Amino acid sequence: MMKKLLMSGFGLLLMLWMSVAGAVDVPLGSGDVLKISVYGNPDLALETRVSESGSITFPMVGAVAVGGLTPAAAEKLIADRLQSGGFLRKAEVNILVTQFQGQLVSVLGQVNRPGRYPIDGKRNLTDILALAGGASATGADTVDLIRTRNGKTTKEVINIVDMMQKGTLNQDLELAGGDLIFVERAPMFYIYGEVQKPGTYRLEPNMTVLQALSAGGGLTQRGTERNVRIKRKLPDGKLETLKARHDDLVQPNDVVYIQESLF
Repeated sequence: MMKKLLMSGFGLLLMLWMSVAGAVDVPLGSGDVLKISVYGNPDLALETRVSESGSITFPMVGAVAVGGLTPAAAEKLIADRLQSGGFLRKAEVNILVTQFQGQLVSVLGQVNRPGRYPIDGKRNLTDILALAGGASATGADTVDLIRTRNGKTTKEVINIVDMMQKGTLNQDLELAGGDLIFVERAPMFYIYGEVQKPGTYRLEPNMTVLQALSAGGGLTQRGTERNVRIKRKLPDGKLETLKARHDDLVQPNDVVYIQESLF
């Protein structure tokens, strides 16, 4: 029950960990919208979008390749071009990124708001999950983080709930554009027969048959806790029916059947 409460508040927990973006030092990418100004030269003010090739066209100096540069580095590059071209003796350039489109992280699976989210500053795993509304009611405790660094793609499985409970954020990894977060569907079980609320339920770790019965709302007036049956699919694909005791553990995709009392 405690774990269920933790998961129901998953999104709220993540929101508490969201940080306000600090100084923007994220590399510029195609699609980013830049507002550029040069101190003392209002005629050079420009609002433009980084092209697919990663460049912009700036007055007097022409094409400038800013893709992959931080805003500070792009400021210096434009200033150097203005000075080396003899257009200004001293250029003070300021770049404000009004829209980040080149650095996007994809969030898929069992989240409340799947989609693509911009890295508009230093963002960690929990920050982006919070933007996506956290895991949905059917989301697993773990998330898959797929990243490509230096041409090598890796996958890490991170238990978010465990990380929150322990307060250890060593796996709250910093993200970059192109990263993919996937929240798996939580393991489920099915309960039907003489229970108050038959249906499909989230399978909590180490859940027993008695706890599964409680999740189904308990017995109806005609139900009996004796002769509980579990239908379970074996690795070879065959289906077996087991007589279950109260303390037996329920497994993913088990079908728990509560029989009618004969008395």
